[in-house]
Amino acid sequence: MFSIIIPTLNNLKYLKFCIGSIKKNSEMDNEILVHVSEDENKETRNFLIEQKIKYTYTSENVGLCTAINSIAEKSSKEYLIYSHDDMYFCPGWEKPLIDEIKSLNHNKFYISGSMIEPNSGHIKFNCGETIEEFNEKKLLDNLDRLNIDDHQGSHFAPHCVHKQIWERVGGFSKEFNPGIASDPDFNMKLWKIGVRIFKGLNKFKVYHFGSLTTRKNNKIIKNKGDITFLKKWGISVSFFKKHYLKSKTSYKKPLIEPKKSTIYFLDLLKCKIKLTYLIFLNIK
Repeated sequence: MFSIIIPTLNNLKYLKFCIGSIKKNSEMDNEILVHVSEDENKETRNFLIEQKIKYTYTSENVGLCTAINSIAEKSSKEYLIYSHDDMYFCPGWEKPLIDEIKSLNHNKFYISGSMIEPNSGHIKFNCGETIEEFNEKKLLDNLDRLNIDDHQGSHFAPHCVHKQIWERVGGFSKEFNPGIASDPDFNMKLWKIGVRIFKGLNKFKVYHFGSLTTRKNNKIIKNKGDITFLKKWGISVSFFKKHYLKSKTSYKKPLIEPKKSTIYFLDLLKCKIKLTYLIFLNIK
């Protein structure tokens, strides 16, 4: 049913952990696909070959968007799930996702999970900041009480979309490599084709160690995704989240077009002023 797409950059220890959690805590025969960047000593590729996991490979870091698009082309299941390589899929993650999909009579949706993190996330609960510190028993013993409302305007991994929708919008936009603001850009492309369900499910839970690849690798150059988004769409990421996605609110129903209130127009004016400033000074 699901093709789980995982990009990885010199992070084999956590990739093994992530894949292990998927295999251990899944009831269905899901497909796991990995894009491997760098990997000079071939350890990651050798591991994937041993596990009979499909992968794509580039000898350099081509960026998150290119990596995800590359491996997504090899997917064979009906639904795509994008995951970070430092996530632990909690027991029971499939059922709420499957139930939600079955309750809809169309494929225009973007459904994500809820992240449990030691220092932030949707649910803050410390079970370790590294694999060495990870306390699986503590997490599983408390899992049923770690709850939030299903949330509106979700734009985080892990997220699930229908493969037809993914292909229709062309996946992630490469101009957002190496990745900052690629998620809201993807959401905006979905919005433009009529997707109005952007829902985060409480019961679809993962434990996230917290963007370890970027935290531990100072060589990664971060893109100015917020500027790229503003120039591309004419509004800021924060405006999109506030007025379109209604982020950080409880889910009640599918979204509608933003209400053109006084606050809306004031926020829009701020976007236009900033955009004019960027264009005038040729800031990229």
